[in-house]
Amino acid sequence: MSPTVKRVAVVGGGPAGLMAAERLSERAVQVDVFDAMPSVGRKFLMAGRGGLNLTHSEPAGPFLARYGARAAQVAPWLAALDAEGLREWARGLGIQTFVGSSGRVFPDEMKAAPLLRAWLARLRARGVRLHMRHRWLGWPAGSRPDAAALRFDTPEGERAYAADAVVLALGGGSWAKLGSDGAWMAGLLAHGIEVAPLRAANCGFDVDWSDHFRERNAGQPVKSVVMACETALGERLARQGEFVVSESGIEGSLVYALSAHLRDRIEAEGEATAMLDLLPDWPQEKVMAAVTHPRGARSMSSHLQSRLGLKGVKAGLLRECATAEDFRDPVRLGLRIKALPLKLARPRPVDEAISTAGGVCFDALSPGLMLRSAPGVFCAGEMLDWEAPTGGYLLTACMASGVVAAAGVMDFLLAGQARNQELDE
Repeated sequence: MSPTVKRVAVVGGGPAGLMAAERLSERAVQVDVFDAMPSVGRKFLMAGRGGLNLTHSEPAGPFLARYGARAAQVAPWLAALDAEGLREWARGLGIQTFVGSSGRVFPDEMKAAPLLRAWLARLRARGVRLHMRHRWLGWPAGSRPDAAALRFDTPEGERAYAADAVVLALGGGSWAKLGSDGAWMAGLLAHGIEVAPLRAANCGFDVDWSDHFRERNAGQPVKSVVMACETALGERLARQGEFVVSESGIEGSLVYALSAHLRDRIEAEGEATAMLDLLPDWPQEKVMAAVTHPRGARSMSSHLQSRLGLKGVKAGLLRECATAEDFRDPVRLGLRIKALPLKLARPRPVDEAISTAGGVCFDALSPGLMLRSAPGVFCAGEMLDWEAPTGGYLLTACMASGVVAAAGVMDFLLAGQARNQELDE
């Protein structure tokens, strides 16, 4: 290899790392991807088992708002690669996409594997080298973080690798068995790099169910309900959808949509309350008329099933969360059906979450995602301190951050070449 050819190491073979590798492979650099697992993209493949949600068709404004407090930081990433750009990229790999009824975007075949195979074939054709079972060991204590001093634990023992720049795309802390274990945090903290603690995002929550409710309803889906919560700023957020009652609490897409706010309330106050509208298609007046209608000798459960169709797990939730006083007063019960408080005790563990919040703080990074204290060391993907709900928003931003990091690497390398030329002159 010519000594003038620059080497760039990408540590982490998830979507962010692979996208950084792809963009870098378009330039005159040698790209090497290192991953601790036997193959790349394991979490990507797992996420696509039920249908790969690549991105979302939502307009740009609402799309950006999904990133909450980090919208300003994520905006430049989406300017580099937005939802339509991601669909165009997939088409370039021979993968057509479609917009589902929810606005989510999927590959025509729904699966992640064909896309990943085509992607890896293109990367290899461009000279990208993949090094599997290479676990990054961080930098030695007392040394300066440096792309030229990378160490890896491999099946053949410890190996060193020197690069002109490195993109760390090591993932968050969820799904450790697929490679995202957050082990990198200690190494960065040891070198004074500002890192926010990892927290569960897009996660389920524990609820202190009664044994009776758990035995009868664990595993049951709760369909067509509205879940609402109050944000830290006192705003009311509400989403309609479905969730699942688990042995320990609740999980599912509707829960994940509000999980960041519910988690934050628990951290601030010790618990959170999600309000459930069990019959979102019924106006309050209609519910009240049905509940207060004379029921004769029928039990309240039979009355609610007959007049409102309220049965099964929904009826179980009402019995679990409403008070005895509510059931004695039809008016109060009618109100509870439309606003049932469900108390959440704690988020499920980080490793069970779909994703994590926390990670490398933006104050520690340049706009090009280079560590300010470590020239030539860039970060991308879920290891940065941001979060987003499911629906394609996570994957889009991860891949877009890889594009930004790759651009930052090239700016850094070109700036270095310019400095060297000036010295030579």
